[in-house]
Amino acid sequence: MPKKWFHNWFNSPYYHILYHQRDDEEAEFFIDNLCSFLKPDLNSRLLDIACGRGRHAVYLNKKGYDVTGIDLSYASVKYAKQFENEKLHFYVHDMRYLFYINYYDIAFNLFTSFGYFDTEKDHVNSLKTFRKALKKDGLLVLDYFNSEKIIKHLNHQEVKHVDGIDFNISKKVIDGNIVKSILFEHKSKDYAFKEEVKAFSLNDFNRMFASSGFKVVHCFGNYALEEFDALKSDRLIFICKKADA
Repeated sequence: MPKKWFHNWFNSPYYHILYHQRDDEEAEFFIDNLCSFLKPDLNSRLLDIACGRGRHAVYLNKKGYDVTGIDLSYASVKYAKQFENEKLHFYVHDMRYLFYINYYDIAFNLFTSFGYFDTEKDHVNSLKTFRKALKKDGLLVLDYFNSEKIIKHLNHQEVKHVDGIDFNISKKVIDGNIVKSILFEHKSKDYAFKEEVKAFSLNDFNRMFASSGFKVVHCFGNYALEEFDALKSDRLIFICKKADA
């Protein structure tokens, strides 16, 4: 079975070179606001789904929580493991498959770490595994980009100069996907990667949550947890609970 774009790109060292400027301060601001809003008990068990190199998980652990981070990228998890302690663990794991059952108080899926798969069924099945990982009264926090605003202001072509590499980036909307092509040369070798993320709307998420047994209890539009506005908001942030809880 051929590897999908996310297997190749997220395991590449160039992914981390291009995005090295991702803002830890912004991530911590978001986590601070979520913790103030959700007020998780200090004994809560937290799951960071598609945790990358662990910036959210590490910060949650610094606040005293027991945190597990899972990610498909071996390279990212290997990096994150340097931060492990008795209340912080990282594993290579595909979000589409069961991990733990009825174990976590809150599951986080942050920074558009969703929308990568071919079919809506794949995404609903992933949400079902998130749901199964949660205790009866557990919560899911899912943070996605606001595709409506992104499409409206799509920057079709740009060049980013990072660490002596010129990353030529083009973006298009193809068959309901926001597709980013990343071309560059390094050490006399040409590279081509892509990101392909579903342009899911608020209605799409509401439908998928209903199909997977979740009920949306809050919807925010930015990391300050202000109300969602389809035209203006940068993010689409859901807080969900099990529909039968």
